[in-house]
Amino acid sequence: MTASQQPSAAPVQRVAQLRAALGGVRARIAAAERAAGRSPQSVTLVVVTKNWPSSDVRALAALGVADVGENRDQEAAPKAAACADLALRWHFVGQLQTNKAHSVVQYADVVHSVDRPRLVQALDRAAVDRGRRIGALVQVSLDGDLTRGGASPADVLALADQVVAAAGLELLGVMGVAPLGNRSEPSAALAAPAFARLAGIGAGVAQAHPKARWISAGMSGDLEAAIAAGATHVRVGSAILGARRDLR
Repeated sequence: MTASQQPSAAPVQRVAQLRAALGGVRARIAAAERAAGRSPQSVTLVVVTKNWPSSDVRALAALGVADVGENRDQEAAPKAAACADLALRWHFVGQLQTNKAHSVVQYADVVHSVDRPRLVQALDRAAVDRGRRIGALVQVSLDGDLTRGGASPADVLALADQVVAAAGLELLGVMGVAPLGNRSEPSAALAAPAFARLAGIGAGVAQAHPKARWISAGMSGDLEAAIAAGATHVRVGSAILGARRDLR
């Protein structure tokens, strides 16, 4: 990428905002690790930059962020291309259609949302075609609402076996999203037991496939509950970047 092709740098004020917010989240993660009796830096922060420009990604990279997450291929693909000169690990964390697999494997290092056999097959073919091997997490439905993405817990191990058998994929572990709350039972109250279930399912996957020990769980509002349950990766967006902006 030439200098003229690189995105403009984030304004000084924006960099200061990101530095402060990132520091706050890192402090929350460190405190949660201590509270859970876990080793420092045992949790990897994935900063989800959905609806924020590539200039923010570049600023975050300068602040030491190594892992960046995206939800939508139509935004992620050009953003990853614009930041191709940076040493970043790109995580695709949103629901994924099979017809987007060929695009996603061009930039994603890890796909967190593998939740059905057809998607395993599509990602495998695309990765092999590109000469790549992509990390994959089996997304587990923690509320039974499969429209939100995720495999039924009863199907997780068979899906993990399929990922292991795929030449273009490497099984890393499991991912989950806490159930949505309501007035009588807020989402924060649902997060801890949901993440505990995810950890138990992840332990079963790791027993069958010992290298698959990632547990991707927790976002801006519930990362402490996720870390207490054993999350190895947390996916944080708004607590660092602010309220979502729509770039469409």
